Amino acid sequence: MSEQELLEHPAQQGITQLEIDQRVYDLYDEYCHGRIDRREFLSRAASIVVVGGTGLAMAQALLPRYAQAQTISFTDQRIKANYVTYPSPGGNSGTMRGYLVQPAGAGPFPAVLVVHENRGLNPYIEDVARRAAVAGFVALAPDGLFPVGGYPGNDDDGRNLQAGLDQPKLRVDLLNSARFLKTHKLSTGKLGVTGFCYGGGIVNYLAATMGTDMHAGAPYYGVAADTASVANIKAPLVCHLAENDERINATYPAFTAALKSAGVAHEVHTYPGTQHGFHNNSTPRYSEAAAKLSWERTVAHFKKYLA
Repeated sequence: MSEQELLEHPAQQGITQLEIDQRVYDLYDEYCHGRIDRREFLSRAASIVVVGGTGLAMAQALLPRYAQAQTISFTDQRIKANYVTYPSPGGNSGTMRGYLVQPAGAGPFPAVLVVHENRGLNPYIEDVARRAAVAGFVALAPDGLFPVGGYPGNDDDGRNLQAGLDQPKLRVDLLNSARFLKTHKLSTGKLGVTGFCYGGGIVNYLAATMGTDMHAGAPYYGVAADTASVANIKAPLVCHLAENDERINATYPAFTAALKSAGVAHEVHTYPGTQHGFHNNSTPRYSEAAAKLSWERTVAHFKKYLA
């Protein structure tokens, strides 16, 4: 199959998570984290021999379909949403932009920062911010790509843009986003942070960086914080891991031991049979049961510690 056919072949419909070969999931993980490009992902998947289908069809089924990821409408009467800009000294451009969503009403509300994956503020993350607002929090989903024009409308370009940013300055931009939300007039000053993949790692980073200024964290399959920084963590954590996610999971034994030693309240939940990205309902990596249970745990955690 030609390169053009690999890139343009229509995505296959109706393939479920259980029908996708683990080797294709592993390739998709490499692709998602920028270790191979889209063409190589599809080409290598096409060479995988599977029973009852094709590796290429499985690979195409994993590509995101964001229209199906929307669970809370932009016009839902329970929320109010708009885009805001705010200063970000020391970041990639000195200014940041984010998607701010509040419950209907005057507030103030406990605050939740929602941190995106390694491709910018895509529609799935915006929907998560709306879910947080429906649960009673004022939520901010910052777009780390704003200094380079914002999320470009597709994940491939978004991933490349994010990889090209000055990474320490990107972390400063996200730290400034947390501080902006914490002190916003709609916020009670109680701050929780959740995030996914790259954003899950940022949850752990912010917990270690902000100390007592962060009050709860819920990282999803995010790399653990450096153990040397754990002593500064004061926010209780509820960590969500996928069973089939060796690279991320390998960072947690030392992290959890350090959390225990430092007396940090924490829970680590590993969801059986799941893949990295199981909360993202735009691809077959999504596990409805694990996503629902983990989100219930996240909301309960924030309601407990941000009250």
